[in-house]
This record gives sequence, structure tokens and C-alpha cells, in this order.
Amino acid sequence: MIHFEEITEENFDAVIHMKRPEGEKFVASNSVSLAQAWLYRNDGDVFPFAIYEDDIPVGFLLLEEDREAGNLILWRIMISVEYEGRGYGTQAVRLVIEQARASGKYHALNLDCAEENRIAWNIYEKLGFHPTGVMNHGSVELQILL
Repeated sequence: MIHFEEITEENFDAVIHMKRPEGEKFVASNSVSLAQAWLYRNDGDVFPFAIYEDDIPVGFLLLEEDREAGNLILWRIMISVEYEGRGYGTQAVRLVIEQARASGKYHALNLDCAEENRIAWNIYEKLGFHPTGVMNHGSVELQILL
């Protein structure tokens, strides 16, 4: 079963060494994402997690709180190449939605998706995300109300 764990000394190397397919365009590596989480640590609104299937780290996600808007942002998500195609990404996004709703702290969950990333786009639409009309760094902002 999918669950999230904090990045610790025990899982840091596994997260840093997760790979995506050769030549795939993505926003940032896990090492850059973790560096950004560290950079913004004093703000207390950026949270990196390893995505686990039982006791195996299969992916990574980075969440950010937009406290002014009352939104949670799925800033980054990736499933390591050797675990792709097993539904872990969909399960992870579904779990983020469930946990955000259960917290009662957020009005919406936002994320950015490149229009050409049709696989991710279709998953997000099936989960209930809709374009907001906002573009961020060449990607479309999608949102699901909680």
C-alpha cells in the first residue's frame, strides 16, 4: 500500500538516486528539489516525502502550502523509472487529495502540468483536476477543489 515518509538519513540515498527515463524532460531532479526544500525550510511551508509501496521507496513528492490562498501545491512528483506503469503515481496523487481533504486546512490542491505530458494530464483529469487558466513557467496550473 502506498504511503509517504519523511526524507531521512535512511532513505535519502534511495530518493536522490531515483531515475527517470533517458531524455525525459522534467522540471528538476530530486537533488534540486531537496535543495529547494532545504532552502525554504525556515518558511515551514515546503515538505519533501518519499513515496513508498510497503517498505520500498518508489518515488518522491514535494508539497508546498500557500497559506494565504488556503491551498496545497503538489510542487513535484516522480516515480522512479523501474516502478513506472504500476499505478503508484495515481495512487500517490489520490492519497495527497485524501490527506489534504482530511486535514481541513485547504480549499484546493494545485499542481502544474505541461500540456504535452498527456499521460500525466489524463491522470490528473480523471482524478478531478481542471485548468485554472494560469500558466507557470510554460506549464498549465491545474486545480481540484477540496
